[in-house]
Amino acid sequence: MSTQTWFIIAIVIYMVAMLLIGLWSYRQTDEYDDYMLAGRKLNPFVAALSAGASDMSGWLLMGLPGALFVAGFSELWIAIGLLIGCWANWKWIAPRLRSYTEIANNSITLPSFVENRLHDKSRVLRIVSSLVILVFFTFYVSSGMVSGGKYFESTFGGSYTDGMLIVAAVTVAYTFIGGFLAVSTADAVQGMIMFFALLIVPVMALLTLKDPSSIFTWASHHDYGPYTDGVGNPTYFSMVSGVGLAAIIGNLAWGLGYFGQPHIIVRFMALRSAKEARAGRRVGIAWMLLCIIGATAVALIGTAFFGQDPSIAVTDRDAFETIFLDMGRILFHPLIAGLILTSVLAAIMSTMSSQLLVTSSALIEDLFKIFKKDLSNQMLINLSRMAVVAVAVVAAALAFNPNDSILGLVGFAWAGFGSAFGPVVIASLYWSRLNAPGAIAGMITGAVVSFAWGMTPALHAALYEIVPGVVSATIVMVVVSLLTKAPTEDVVEEFEQATAAAVA
Repeated sequence: MSTQTWFIIAIVIYMVAMLLIGLWSYRQTDEYDDYMLAGRKLNPFVAALSAGASDMSGWLLMGLPGALFVAGFSELWIAIGLLIGCWANWKWIAPRLRSYTEIANNSITLPSFVENRLHDKSRVLRIVSSLVILVFFTFYVSSGMVSGGKYFESTFGGSYTDGMLIVAAVTVAYTFIGGFLAVSTADAVQGMIMFFALLIVPVMALLTLKDPSSIFTWASHHDYGPYTDGVGNPTYFSMVSGVGLAAIIGNLAWGLGYFGQPHIIVRFMALRSAKEARAGRRVGIAWMLLCIIGATAVALIGTAFFGQDPSIAVTDRDAFETIFLDMGRILFHPLIAGLILTSVLAAIMSTMSSQLLVTSSALIEDLFKIFKKDLSNQMLINLSRMAVVAVAVVAAALAFNPNDSILGLVGFAWAGFGSAFGPVVIASLYWSRLNAPGAIAGMITGAVVSFAWGMTPALHAALYEIVPGVVSATIVMVVVSLLTKAPTEDVVEEFEQATAAAVA
C-alpha cells in the first residue's frame, strides 16, 4: 500500500474512535447539567488531560518546536510562563471555583457564575461576558477549521475545503451527540496521543544519530535549517541573548491568561469535588511539563537530525513548524507515522470541541434562558445541540475564505479572555468587596485595552497586550467597586460559605 493509504487508515481509526466516544457519552447524558457539565462527575485525570489538550492545541506540536528550532532557548519563556500559570490556576482557582459555582445557584457556565456570585439582577454582567465569549470563540473555532483544512492539504495533498469540512463534521458530531462528557473524554484521549507522540518522536530521532551528544553543540556551531553561513546559531542555548526585559515579561505573562479562559476553567466546575483539584493539578502539571520537554527535545534533536543529513529537510522553510511532522514521517512506518500525524489533528480537534461547547452554552444557558426560563431538560439539550451546529456553520463560513483579519484575532484572543475574565474570576473567589459595577467595568476595560493594544503594531511589538489588559482591568475593577455600593450581607455570607467549603 502507498504511504497516503496508510495515513488515511490511521486517520479513519482516529475519527471512528472519536465518534464512538460521542456515542458512549450520549448514553450517559440524561439531564441538561449532564450535557453542559457532565453532571459534575468528572474525575481529575480526565479533567486535567482534557484541560491540557484543549489549552495547548497545535502550538505545542508545531508552533513551539518550530520557534525553538529557529530561535533557540530564548523561546522557552512563553512555555515557562504557561507552566507557572497552569499550576497557579489549578492551585488557587480550581478548588474555590468548584465549590463556589455549586453554592452560587449551581452555576454551570462562567457568565452565570459571575452573575450569581454578585447577585446581579440587571443581567448586564451575564450578557457582556456571554458576548465576549460568543465573538472570540466563533473566530477561534473558525481558526481551528482553517488549521484542519491546511493539515489535510499539506498531509494528503488534497482539497483544503474537503479537509476543513471533514474535521468540522467529526468534531461537531461527537460534541453534538455527547456534550461535555464526550468533549472531555475525547480531549483526554487526544491529550494522551499528544503526550506519547511528543515522547516517542525525539527518542527515536536521537537513536538514529551516530553521535547523540552532538545535539548539545550542533545548533551553535554548524549549519541547520535557516542557518547556512557555516557558524549556525551561536546564541541557540542562551535564554537572554537578543531578548529584552519587556519581551521576557510579556512572554512570561502568557501565564496570566489561564485565569480567564472559559474552555479551561469549566473543567474545574465539573470536578466531582473541590478536593480533587489537587490530584488534577498533579496530573495536569506533569502532563504539561513532559509535553514541553518533548517539544523542546524535538527542536533540539532536530537541529542535528536535519543538519547532519543533507538528504532530508524540513518541509516548512519559513517558520519550520512542520519539524515534528517531518521527523515522524521519516522515522516510522507509514501507519505509525499516520498515527503520530493524528496527534496534530487531535490538538486541533480538542480545542475546537471545547470552544464549540462553551460558545453554545453562552448562547443557550447565558442568553436564551434569560428570555425563556421554563424549558424542559430535553429542550435545553436539543437547543444546545442546535447551537453547536449553528456556531460551527458560522465558523465554517468564515473558514472557507480565511484572511489575516480573522486569523489575526486568534493571536490576541488569549490575551482578550485573560484580560476580560482573569481579574474578575480571581476577585470573585478572593475578594468579598467586589460588586457588579466593578466586575462589569473591569471586564469591559480588560477586553477593550487588550484589543486596542494588540491592534496597534508599535504597542504590540513593545509589550504583549495581556500585561496592560490585566493591569488596567484590575485597577478599574478595584476602584469602581470601592466607589460604589458595597455587596449586601447575603452576598458576603455566601462568599464566606464558599471560601470555607473550598478549604474544608
